[in-house]
Amino acid sequence: MKIGRQSARALAMAAVLAMAAGTLAACNTVAGAGKDISAAGHATTKAANNVKNGN
Repeated sequence: MKIGRQSARALAMAAVLAMAAGTLAACNTVAGAGKDISAAGHATTKAANNVKNGN
């Protein structure tokens, strides 16, 4: 089966767009994980300060 030049370009563009969407989704996930880890760190610090101050 032979595909035309225009079909090959469309297929290549679809592949590039799919990879770009996957990359953007991964970045969003990593950013969200970083925020969650940061919030956990702040909560731990606050709890440690409360124990230290006798609260």
